[in-house]
Amino acid sequence: MTRSDLVARLAERFAQLTQRDTEFAVKTMLDAMSDALGRGHRIEIRGFGSFSINRRPPRVGRNPRSGEQVTIPEKLVPHFKPGKALREGVDASLPTDEVGQTPKV
Repeated sequence: MTRSDLVARLAERFAQLTQRDTEFAVKTMLDAMSDALGRGHRIEIRGFGSFSINRRPPRVGRNPRSGEQVTIPEKLVPHFKPGKALREGVDASLPTDEVGQTPKV
């Protein structure tokens, strides 16, 4: 689902909101989440999951063309951990084979 799909679905579900209002609401929510993560805060949405920041330490990599070593600096990256309800909901929607086990992907 893309951002525009989310906006369309919300506008469809809540008829009292215009498309423009729905776009503004989604943008505001995503901006607030980005700002919170940028300040180092953790975001937890019960039943859905949590967003946090993980630190990737500096490391040595290789340039694929020349093979020379390149130092890759430390990075802070967003991390999503799904909640129990989301994990169980996704797991329940997977098709099972004749034995009752989930197919290997």
